[in-house]
Amino acid sequence: MTDPFDRPESEPGPPVPAGLTVLAGPPAAGRSAVVQAIRRGYPQIWLSVQVTTRQPQPGEAPGADHAFVGPAEFDRLVAAGDLLEWARYAGHRYGTPRSPVADRLRSGVPVLLDLDVAGARQVRTAVPDALLVFLGSPSAKEPAACPGSRGSDADFDITLVNTSVEDASAQLVALMTGQPASQPAR
Repeated sequence: MTDPFDRPESEPGPPVPAGLTVLAGPPAAGRSAVVQAIRRGYPQIWLSVQVTTRQPQPGEAPGADHAFVGPAEFDRLVAAGDLLEWARYAGHRYGTPRSPVADRLRSGVPVLLDLDVAGARQVRTAVPDALLVFLGSPSAKEPAACPGSRGSDADFDITLVNTSVEDASAQLVALMTGQPASQPAR
């Protein structure tokens, strides 16, 4: 099985299949709410499941929000290059497994990664043609003025301001699919 992130130079076409989008932004922008709206209303979008070394929290189903692994398995994934990106946060490690993302892209399914700004930068390095979308808070006059994101939107292809979860999710799906922005059926 070939990795769509590693095409030979002689192979015609774009170096990376279309369809990989990263959503990132400051904590106050409402990224989690936008991702949950996409999860509920847009089944054509596949949301990547991160692997983590932390324990499941009450109500979390392993494999639905996160895949839970021990530190040794996480080390193995990093050493083997099996993660598109990874980081430490609050004493635990989190990362995006490469293989499930590549499988979906090979199948023509649009993929969304919900990451922090540092993770988005790692994906940009690993997959230069990925679409990086910065989600800004409506309370900030400019996205770069959001707390903790000074200048961070400069690395992104597009900035969306989250004036409403429904609008932001519809705009993001439109960017990912090339279709006009529309609200999901209720």
